Amino acid sequence: MSDYENQSASDKELQEFMMIEKQKAQVNEQIHEFHGICWEKCIGKPSTKLDHATETCLSNCVDRFIDTSLLITQRFAQILQRQSSGGM
Repeated sequence: MSDYENQSASDKELQEFMMIEKQKAQVNEQIHEFHGICWEKCIGKPSTKLDHATETCLSNCVDRFIDTSLLITQRFAQILQRQSSGGM
């Protein structure tokens, strides 16, 4: 491989790395946004105990959080798989 080809391959690897890191940051941003929404929705006034309604709300929120996280993870895996197979 020539120096030009090595540089080109390195540039491509760097671009792929940067794209993956950007996608990870987007996933984390979505997770934090979702967490904020659930907190605002479920916690009215902080107290020493959770009432039944707050506990149920938080439980449902956690379930949706897990569902959403799995969906995002699966989508991210599909994107990576398409990229590695040369699609897009």
